Amino acid sequence: MFTGRHGISVSAVSSAVELRAPGPRGIPPLFARLVDDAALFPPGTASVPQAVADHLDARSGEYAGVLGPMLCRASRLAELITELAKVKPPEPVPLSLVCDTGLGGVPKALSIIEGRQELLALRMVEMPAPSDVDDIWLERVSEFVPEDIIRVVEPRRGGDGWLDGIRRVAEHGCWPKLRTGGQTAESVPSIDVVTDFLAVAATLDVPFKATTGLHTAVRSTDPETGFTHHGFLNLLVATARSLSGKDVREALRSTDGAALAEEARSLSDDAANAVRDVFASYGSCSLKDPIAELEGLGLL
Repeated sequence: MFTGRHGISVSAVSSAVELRAPGPRGIPPLFARLVDDAALFPPGTASVPQAVADHLDARSGEYAGVLGPMLCRASRLAELITELAKVKPPEPVPLSLVCDTGLGGVPKALSIIEGRQELLALRMVEMPAPSDVDDIWLERVSEFVPEDIIRVVEPRRGGDGWLDGIRRVAEHGCWPKLRTGGQTAESVPSIDVVTDFLAVAATLDVPFKATTGLHTAVRSTDPETGFTHHGFLNLLVATARSLSGKDVREALRSTDGAALAEEARSLSDDAANAVRDVFASYGSCSLKDPIAELEGLGLL
């Protein structure tokens, strides 16, 4: 198998580049294909028909270049296919399959998708790792998921071995996933935890993706839950700082949207691409909110 400079197959690299290709307005490289559509995941409450309609609208809209693939659990794949068959999208919808039925259910799900290529274009397969991210399990992931599909693995956070698990995932050509929030305060990683993660991520040959919890561009407290959430703009700027040896913690801690936006705006295209080579994308249950926030900050 021929591999590129990131240590994964050329076809997988091509998929990653495609996911971040600029949209019709020439989206700035820092935001191209940044937002994966997680409308079918909590705290999102969209039905499958509504999620499909919103996704197709966004994909044909002015800021389509910000949009990544649609995320769907394997257990809801049949629902998604049924709805797509009804609406008949003009081209296959890019998909990230989230495996909630175990690794053993992956071959069947991939077979179903292969049979509906007029509706779906599989780009990623995402899955949680077992408590011990061992080489045998990761080799099974490589066996079950074709090399031209991006494999995203989420090691369990916590404990001394978590960062070693991140490294092990990357060594097997998989993208590690950083969970940035959830339904409890404890599910939101601390600034120190994210800083430690970025220090490792900046040294890997594959990017990472973030999931859950990046509800706003800038760090803020949810008035309903009282949880303080990381911002996706904070994480982008922090990633840039991790690559240049600057203060990562301060970037993650900042609630100054104007200052973060100015720092993001000051990045050259090469620097922005370097950031996105580390931080590939994140999942959002809203497609409109990230766009509105980036517009409000003068970044789109």
